[in-house]
Amino acid sequence: MSAFVASHAADDDGDEAVTLTLAGLAPLPQGANLGFVYATDTFAAELPSLVGRLRKATGVKEWIGTVGLGVSATAASYFDRPALSVMIGALPEDSFRIFSGLEHGMERFRREHGAWISEKQPSFGVMHADPRNPKTPELVTQLADELPCYLVGGLTASRSRHAQVAGSGHGAAEGGISGVLFAGDVAVACGLSQGCSPIGPSRVVTDAEANVIKSIEGRPAVEMLKADLESSGQKPQALHVALAVSGSDTGDYLVRNLIGIDPDRGWVGIGDHVSAGDRVTFCRRDPRTAGEDLERMLGRLKARRNAAPAAGLYFSCVARGPHLFDGESTEAEMIAGALGAFPLTGFFGNGEISSSRLYGYTGVLALFD
Repeated sequence: MSAFVASHAADDDGDEAVTLTLAGLAPLPQGANLGFVYATDTFAAELPSLVGRLRKATGVKEWIGTVGLGVSATAASYFDRPALSVMIGALPEDSFRIFSGLEHGMERFRREHGAWISEKQPSFGVMHADPRNPKTPELVTQLADELPCYLVGGLTASRSRHAQVAGSGHGAAEGGISGVLFAGDVAVACGLSQGCSPIGPSRVVTDAEANVIKSIEGRPAVEMLKADLESSGQKPQALHVALAVSGSDTGDYLVRNLIGIDPDRGWVGIGDHVSAGDRVTFCRRDPRTAGEDLERMLGRLKARRNAAPAAGLYFSCVARGPHLFDGESTEAEMIAGALGAFPLTGFFGNGEISSSRLYGYTGVLALFD
């Protein structure tokens, strides 16, 4: 059985933000032993010292977290202003394992955590990754292949330090992946909500090179994009490309930026590698359909539950929040409205992790029983 408490605060002064957050954490659950901390990037440089204060005041030694352009909390979010969101849990002894420093390969990870993984068979994990590391997408896939569990998380978003907190140390890591794994008897339910809606059908790429789509079903890619815009009546703004997830039986897709158009040759450049035979769909960011999809995801999670969640983690894209919806707290308010006011924390990152994949423009929610 696990118990959680969460608190949050916004203040220009980091120490005052910690003081206000601590006031909302009392009383701590008995046996509190794991803390999550997310800060907006204003506090990136001082994050280690802020966590040090949290550690000293609560007696909780083990912490994980990172920074984003915004943070989420119970029924509230703070975007592009100094803020903290903290959650503390009391979990069974030896039911979680914190890791860090995953930058180049899996050797060190296997050496340090392989025995625990073999014994505990983790069913769930939370990851924070540095988007500046070119190996991050490959490492996410390798970690997912290595572990018998479902992974969620996000990519750090910062205009200064890309700080990550992992463990009982007093420093902040950068450059790799850190996080926490939970043993198989820690029950968690997860959901993913897309932030873009298709403006046309899924089609097969017939010619591509690296990140450039040259033709789709034998016709220039730009010609197909124009056809979808005309038939949908959509304006050519906030456009993206969705790559179909191979083997998915739910129509899952990965949204990537449309980064360039060559009108003379009819080519389209996207923010990912693409090959002939891949299926793609042109789409756009749409607040109405994104809100409807979030409602559907919350409805599915609610239908699977017999009681309110013990706690939750929400990882959303920096392009969502006030950049997509009416206000900075819309998503957090929708979660609380559908599932109740339970302890929640999370951040707005440069990408979201769900299962074995890096997503964009999505919201990823994990609920502890």
